[in-house]
Amino acid sequence: MTVGSLDKRTGFGLLAGVAVILILRFVMMGGDSTGTVVSPADSIEQARKRLQRVRQVAATVPGKEAVVKQESESLQVLEKGIFNTSTESEARAQLLEMVNNVAKANGVQTRGLDDYHSKPISGDYGEVTVSVSFTSDIVQLVNFLAGLASQDQILATSQIHITGGTDKKKMLQVRLSVSGLVPRKLLAPEKKGLAGF
Repeated sequence: MTVGSLDKRTGFGLLAGVAVILILRFVMMGGDSTGTVVSPADSIEQARKRLQRVRQVAATVPGKEAVVKQESESLQVLEKGIFNTSTESEARAQLLEMVNNVAKANGVQTRGLDDYHSKPISGDYGEVTVSVSFTSDIVQLVNFLAGLASQDQILATSQIHITGGTDKKKMLQVRLSVSGLVPRKLLAPEKKGLAGF
């Protein structure tokens, strides 16, 4: 085999392949590239159906707008219970002050702030928690918890540890953690260690 005969053989193979492709394209699959023409009666009927669907969808828009407005109003009412402060520290201070005021109103004296922390709970909200310790009897504790529940802010008891005393007055040693909601933007960004990479 010489180089010239190899080029001729390749050229003939290429020509044969192109011929087969052209024959398949125009003979087998139809060489007509024009689209089908829709009769005017069919297109008018389809246009009427589309118009009817658009009118149905447009008729539901005012109802959906009313639902959105009602839900946004109820969300605003609920968000009044969120601590709206400029920093996380201010929210924590307000929460601690609220807990201390409710405690004093119920005859309970707290021993200051034991612990605090915060964490995100969703994309929009975070949770600030303060822990306090105090000594009280069972009636004062129940009244204190009821007083916390009656506050305007959204509060939750996240942890409570009660230890009974040995004295005749049956005083209880209580360690209580109370949480309040804050906007997520107040929380410090989460620190990621080496696992965060």
